[in-house]
Amino acid sequence: MGQTITKSARDIVRAAREAVPLVGSETHVFVDLRDGDEQAKTGIIPGAVASSRGMMEFHIDPESPAHKPEFNQDKTYVFYCASGGRSALAAQVAMEMGLKPVVNLRGGVGAWTKAGGALE
Repeated sequence: MGQTITKSARDIVRAAREAVPLVGSETHVFVDLRDGDEQAKTGIIPGAVASSRGMMEFHIDPESPAHKPEFNQDKTYVFYCASGGRSALAAQVAMEMGLKPVVNLRGGVGAWTKAGGALE
């Protein structure tokens, strides 16, 4: 006799996101490292800071004219890109600059949407 699966993986992830929300969290900041064309084409995680990979160091540096004040908060920074490669490299550089804590969203925005995450 075969198994009867009563909850899908998507249902479980959706329930977990509702129980432990990150979007709009007061303790996390999502950072979208894709370029503007990519962001416009697919959208970004609601509330995310747009900081293309080419400008990220300048956005983090408080002495830079391009500094973004969103990087001067006592929060966990969740970096993401399309698939996780650029954001992994960016997270490493951000940590070397002194930004902490920083995490990489494994699988990027692709994994986010596949798991049912919202984009705006």
